[in-house]
Amino acid sequence: MKNRILSVDIFRGMTIVLMILVNTPGTWSNVYAPFLHAKWHGYTPTDLVFPFFLFIVGTSIVFAYQNKETNAGTYKKITVRSLKLIGLGLFLGAFTLSFPFIKDFAEIRFPGVLQRIGVVFFFASILFINLGWKKLIGVSAILLIGYWLLMTLVPVNGVESTLDRAPNNFANWLDVKVFSTHNYKADYDPEGLLSTIPSIVSSLLGIFTGLILLSKQKKKATILFGLGGSLLLIGHLWDFVFPINKALWTSSFVLVTAGWANVVLALIYYITDVKEVKFGSIFRYAGANAIVLYFLSSFISKIMGMIKVGETSLHGWLFQNVYVQGFISLEMSSLLYGLSVVAFYCLLAYVLYKHKIFVKV
Repeated sequence: MKNRILSVDIFRGMTIVLMILVNTPGTWSNVYAPFLHAKWHGYTPTDLVFPFFLFIVGTSIVFAYQNKETNAGTYKKITVRSLKLIGLGLFLGAFTLSFPFIKDFAEIRFPGVLQRIGVVFFFASILFINLGWKKLIGVSAILLIGYWLLMTLVPVNGVESTLDRAPNNFANWLDVKVFSTHNYKADYDPEGLLSTIPSIVSSLLGIFTGLILLSKQKKKATILFGLGGSLLLIGHLWDFVFPINKALWTSSFVLVTAGWANVVLALIYYITDVKEVKFGSIFRYAGANAIVLYFLSSFISKIMGMIKVGETSLHGWLFQNVYVQGFISLEMSSLLYGLSVVAFYCLLAYVLYKHKIFVKV
């Protein structure tokens, strides 16, 4: 990739490492609060992870597609990559250990993290190669405001809509209506259909950051800090009427998470690209094969949860017999398990990087 910026690679790697950590605790029954999602409205550090990845997808789109011709070849590459991501996500949702290794159709989850990444990448890329930054700002505003109006003004089956987890929540209702039993939960999906619309803006905001990084502007770190602070302010003000909510991917959530992403990236950029301090090499290795590491961690974790060892799973047996010790809390045991998983994938990332193996999805 041309015009490679070290801080972007480190940010991507940090994000994927955190995604693996929060997804693989020793037990979901004992997890420190910062490593759990908010129950509904509000946000925790864990709620920042997925939008951070969509944000950096947008930034990477700038590096990959700036000055690309809008021809059939470019559209084909974008489409094929999107379909690969969606396909991998559907595979994760459908796989089971028993023959024919596919769940019953009614049990397969259709939405998912990789599916959302694929859809967001497709639309963000197409918009970027066809529109200038001013028009992209307009599109972002229309999508965020339009989603807000849809979620708050459109009645559901004749009942006034709500932003609570309820049947008359428009996004939840639509997920059940369209996907039926193919959702993460019976009543909604955190990567649902309608909430994918504002998630595209998470990536578009990353595109603006990518344009700043590749511009001839001086004091880029300061600009990113300022942009991040502004998005945080607007997002938290919007929270009063459209609550910050990851499950619904509300417009305020988009702005707040993009605000934090800019602040964090600005700090990393200042340290690594401005001051040229050597920092975060292991995250750079992880970022070079981010999707592969995420897929493998999800797939292997799923298999370990399916393999039975006595009355529990292989995952449960390892946790109980290796990590649960009388002299530490269950929360710490659970965290240590997650950190061990992260260490394994960081080692894998190091080996792949040193052997110049970069798997493009």
